[in-house]
Amino acid sequence: MGTSLPQGGTMLAKSTFFALAALVVALVVGGPAHAAQDAGPSLRQASTADHSKFKDLQGPFASGPEVTKACLSCHTEAAKQVHKSLHWTWDYTNPQTGQKLGKKNIINNFCVSLGTNEPRCTSCHVGFGWKDDGFDFASEANVDCLVCHDRTGSYKKFPTDAGHPNYVEKQFPPGSGKVWPPADLAKVAQNVGPSSRQTCGACHFFGGGGDAVKHGDIDSSLGKPDKALDVHMDANGLNFTCATCHTTTGHITAGSRFATKAVDKNGIDVPGHTDGNRATCESCHGMAPHKNDTFAAKLNDHTDRVACPTCHVPTFARKQATKTVWDWSTAGKLKDGKPFMVKDPSGHVTYDSMKGDFQFAANVVPAYRWFNGDIKYTVKGEKIDDSRMVGINMLGGSAADPAARIWPFKEFKGRQPYDTVNKTLLMPHVFGKDENAFWGNFDWGKALTAGMANAGYPYSGQYGFIDSVYYWPITHMVAPKADAVKCGSCHSAEGRLKDVPGFYMPGRDRFAWLDLIGFGLAGLTLAGVVLHLVLRVALSRRGR
Repeated sequence: MGTSLPQGGTMLAKSTFFALAALVVALVVGGPAHAAQDAGPSLRQASTADHSKFKDLQGPFASGPEVTKACLSCHTEAAKQVHKSLHWTWDYTNPQTGQKLGKKNIINNFCVSLGTNEPRCTSCHVGFGWKDDGFDFASEANVDCLVCHDRTGSYKKFPTDAGHPNYVEKQFPPGSGKVWPPADLAKVAQNVGPSSRQTCGACHFFGGGGDAVKHGDIDSSLGKPDKALDVHMDANGLNFTCATCHTTTGHITAGSRFATKAVDKNGIDVPGHTDGNRATCESCHGMAPHKNDTFAAKLNDHTDRVACPTCHVPTFARKQATKTVWDWSTAGKLKDGKPFMVKDPSGHVTYDSMKGDFQFAANVVPAYRWFNGDIKYTVKGEKIDDSRMVGINMLGGSAADPAARIWPFKEFKGRQPYDTVNKTLLMPHVFGKDENAFWGNFDWGKALTAGMANAGYPYSGQYGFIDSVYYWPITHMVAPKADAVKCGSCHSAEGRLKDVPGFYMPGRDRFAWLDLIGFGLAGLTLAGVVLHLVLRVALSRRGR
C-alpha cells in the first residue's frame, strides 16, 4: 500500500476474463441456466424433466409436507442432504473458536433471539412446523422443497405459521385488510427448478423483519438489478444467481457469515482440483485480479492488504435504505392505549410500539476494519462489560497479521435488554398469544423472565438496556469498474481509512521526523545545486 491507486482502478478483469469465468461457472453449477430462468424463460427450456407430467405431482395437496413426500418419491436422498445443511439446523460450531453459533444459538441486536419466538422466526426456515423445542429435525416430510425451488413466484411462507404457507385465505397483518391467497401447491410442485435470486431473496432480502434490515448489501433491489447496482447480478448482463457463487453440493451451500474467509488463497477454482467454493472473489478472479491495465502491477500490490470489496463496493444500500439502528429500550409506548407506528417521509417505520426506535441510511460508506476471517461472538450466558458498547461479534485481525485484510462492514447498532446483576445479555419472549409475550402485554419483566426460563440461563430479575454493535461483511453490490473507490478517497488525511490503525499510508500519515529529514535533504540538495551554479559562473568568468 505504498502508492496511491490510480483513478478508475478496479479488481474486475476485462470482459474476456468475465466470459471465461462465466463459462467455468456454467460447467460447474449451471449458472447460465439459472440466469435464463431469472430472466423469465420457462423452466422446461433448461430442465431435463417436465414435472407437470409426473403423476405424483398432480395433487391436490392439502399441505406442504404432502408435496415434500411426493418430491421424495423421486429425489430419495434430498431431505437427508438438507438435514445436514445450515439452512436446516441453524446450528454451527466454529472450528477455530469452538463456539456454538447459527441462528439457533446466537444472540443478535435486531430480533435478539430465537427461543420462544419460533413460529415467527421460522417463517424463514427451510422446513415446516418448527414452533417450539419439540420440532422433529429428523423428519424428511418436514423439509420444504418448494421454498427454494418454486419458479412460479406464487409460493410464500406465512409470517406467523412456523414455516408453513397459508392453506386458506388469511389477513396479514391482522386487521390490515391485506389478504394472502393460498398458493396452488400442485401448480408450484409442477413448476420447480433451480433456486433463483427471488427464492433465495424471499428470506435473505427480508431477514430481521423487513426489506434491507440486516445486511445492507442484500435486499429486494437485487431481485432484478442493473449493472450499476451489481455487475455480477445485472439482469441484462452476467445475470448471476445466488447459486452461481454460493455453489451447492448435496444441498450444502458455500459461504457463511459464521465462517467467513478473509482471503481465499486457493485462487481461481479449478473443478476437481480445488475446493469447489466460488463464494469468494479470488475463486473467480485469482490472487492477481488486475490485468491488461497500465497500473495492473501496482493494483495487484494492494491485494495482500486490501480485500476486493473494499475498493469495489464504494457504498451499500444504493437503491434501498438499510436499517442501521434498532433501539428496543423505547418499545412498549402506547397511544390511546393501543400500539402505534411512526413513519418518515420515505415510508420507513421509525417507531413501532412492538420493537422501538429505528434509524435508516442509504448510500452508506462502509466501516473499515482489519479482518483475518476469525469472528468471536458474545454468546448466551457470557459475562459482558456494561461500561461500554457490547460487541455482538468481534473481528480478528490486525495490521501485523499477514492473514488479515482491510475489509468493509456494515455497523448495525442496537440497544437491547441485559441483566444488570449477572451482566449477561437477555433473551426476551416477544411472540405469542400467552400472557408473557411482550407483543401482547408490553411488559418487559414478564417477557424477559419467560424468555430466560425457556433458554435455561439465570436471570436476576433486574434488567436494563445496553448499546451493542454487530458487524456484517459487505460482499454484494459490486460496482462497475468506473465506480470503484478512487485513490484519494483512501490516501488522504480524512479519507475512508482514516481510522484503520497499524500501518503507514502515503497521503494519510505524517511522521514529523521523517518530514524533517525529507525537507532537510531537499534543502541540502537545493543548496548544493545553487552552490554548483555559483561556482560554475565564477569559474567561467575567471576563464575569460
